Amino acid sequence: MSWLLFLDESGHDHKTCPYEVRGGVAIHAGKLWPFVQQVQQAELAAFGARLHEYSKELKGSKLLDRDRFKWAAQADWMADEARRKHCRGFLTKGLEKQAPTRDEFTAYGQACIEMARAVFQALRTFEAQLFASIIPATAVKPLTFEAEEYLRKDHVFLLERFFYFLEARKEHGLLVFDAVDKGADRRFVRQLERYFTKTQTGRYRASWIVPVPMFVASDLSMPVQAADLAIYCVNWGFRLPGMGLDLPAREEISHEFGPWLNQLQYRGQGYRDGRVFDSYGITFVSNPYGDGRA
Repeated sequence: MSWLLFLDESGHDHKTCPYEVRGGVAIHAGKLWPFVQQVQQAELAAFGARLHEYSKELKGSKLLDRDRFKWAAQADWMADEARRKHCRGFLTKGLEKQAPTRDEFTAYGQACIEMARAVFQALRTFEAQLFASIIPATAVKPLTFEAEEYLRKDHVFLLERFFYFLEARKEHGLLVFDAVDKGADRRFVRQLERYFTKTQTGRYRASWIVPVPMFVASDLSMPVQAADLAIYCVNWGFRLPGMGLDLPAREEISHEFGPWLNQLQYRGQGYRDGRVFDSYGITFVSNPYGDGRA
């Protein structure tokens, strides 16, 4: 059997997020459908409706926006039926361009947080593994052939961790990306092909990572939406001060979801130049275009 690594990006618009993150969650093929079913059930339990029917997605920036926490804290936690009733009112008024009531805002904020909790619970239940590579939002891409045509260092490290994970289990892995911009996606595919065919390390890692990425629309793929939520929380709630990953976090995310990230991130062993070392699914790369490992 195989693992599917569902991947997305966070902070690449350079608007509000402190870092750029590319990463996602690996789910075993045999557990993918039960995972999706559990998340769908959680969606109905939280909102009383399927969000796609109201042109909404389960994205991290939507579920855990600062406003959602503010709305949720406006009143005591609602009973499930009351929350679902007011959520449906909130969603319907959104389509009708009407202003929701205070209770509807509160219910929707609480439902978003409940949904995020349920997604992380489902990821843990079905033994998903979290992988993410983080770079500074201030990183500037140089105007060089290498920067344009070769995989960035943080992307290589992401594949490295996924390879170690697969190799230890002797199972193959597929890469599933959120399709965003065809031009950028084609460029990334070209970089991946060059890595897997033109470098010795890439050719070796193609023994377990299938070097043919797939692209899907995130609004049609619940696992990609789960990946989006996870890496949004990495961006705002996961810190490694000793490694330079020390920009201010959002306390409400780091407190609530930081422990989930720690539980889900891959932990294993890697090797290089005859050395064996501990390897972790979340890595920070301070200079993604420079030489060396940092």
